[in-house]
Amino acid sequence: MNSILVHSPQQPIRAEIRLAASKSECNRALIINALTGFACELSNISEARDSQTMLRLLNDDGPVADVIDAGTTMRFLTAYFAVTNQQKRMTGTPRMCERPIGILVDALRTLGADITYEKVPGYPPLQINGFTYSGVNELTMRGDVSSQYISALLLIAPQLPDGLKITLEGEVGSRPYIEMTLNQMAHFGIEYHADWTHNILHIPPFKYHPKPYAIESDWSGASYWYSIVALAKSAEVELLGLKENSLQGDSAIVQIMELLGVKSVFTEKGVKLSKIPHAAAVAWDFSACPDLAQTVAVCAAVKKIKLTLTGIESLKIKETDRVLALQQELHKLGAELIEVETNHLYEVSPVAGEAWPATTSIHTYDDHRMAMAFAPAAMVSPLIIEEPGVVVKSYPGYWDDLAKVTQWEEV
Repeated sequence: MNSILVHSPQQPIRAEIRLAASKSECNRALIINALTGFACELSNISEARDSQTMLRLLNDDGPVADVIDAGTTMRFLTAYFAVTNQQKRMTGTPRMCERPIGILVDALRTLGADITYEKVPGYPPLQINGFTYSGVNELTMRGDVSSQYISALLLIAPQLPDGLKITLEGEVGSRPYIEMTLNQMAHFGIEYHADWTHNILHIPPFKYHPKPYAIESDWSGASYWYSIVALAKSAEVELLGLKENSLQGDSAIVQIMELLGVKSVFTEKGVKLSKIPHAAAVAWDFSACPDLAQTVAVCAAVKKIKLTLTGIESLKIKETDRVLALQQELHKLGAELIEVETNHLYEVSPVAGEAWPATTSIHTYDDHRMAMAFAPAAMVSPLIIEEPGVVVKSYPGYWDDLAKVTQWEEV
């Protein structure tokens, strides 16, 4: 499909949605399972392309690991292949090869990995040539770098002869993702020490204990349904497979969307969403949940809620420059995303006018979250979404699920 036209719902929305499994939890569990010799019983493995790519490459003895566009897969597998003394060429799409990995490679080299760059230093493609332990078991890293670098090192830390101590300098970004990693490691028997006062993480040498593990549904995927409920005239949706005490940082959508007009009630099956009054203005620091920023920005713009965002600097080096992409596409809906303070403070101004033309087309920039974040705006007025197939990266069944509440067609 090149484009689809999403229609506005003609009746009140009443739906029960079984969400896709969390690729964040799944990818961590897959690495841990591999480090146990594939001895764990994992259930609800994510169908997201990122996770399926991880699964395929972990079971592939070939010399090349092509992660396509999966950043987490690139970073986690680079650490995994290095510490397990494998020889692999790590590569991906042109955009993947523009995403930095130098901080992780430098850390792995310090620990004993032999890694060389094929083209541009600090970026894929790269060649892993094995591992000889250097005797170093302490690293100091910036805390505001991608949490995936830190998680990649934490996951392989128990395999090192002396374990690993990581000191994070400065402000720590996406901390919930680091805590998710640590909590999943603990499930498989790792006793870690996290001193968040001084930002020191210590992992002793240990072997993971194979155990069953059920992967939770994806809170990132849930965020789009929160936006649908917030923007629809009348809506009640129950999302299945979510936990109130989740390991996922994107469960923050519960608190954020309460301000944007959605009430959450947890049930035995998941969480029920319903409409409530919204705030006139909202400010939120997305440092711990950057993947929610696009969804919230679109929702706030369409609801004419003034939104102040911080903590979204990392969006500029994702699948696309998501800040620029938001600026360009929100403009089509009559809204603005303004960078008030460079790389720090942003504001979304309210939508001007009642509706946009039904021919308005949203470019998705080969970014799954652009497609899924903008589609809920069709609850207010029909909208064309270009290249809708990009959702396969994290939520392959998104359009099928959306068809349960409104119609869409290829155009």
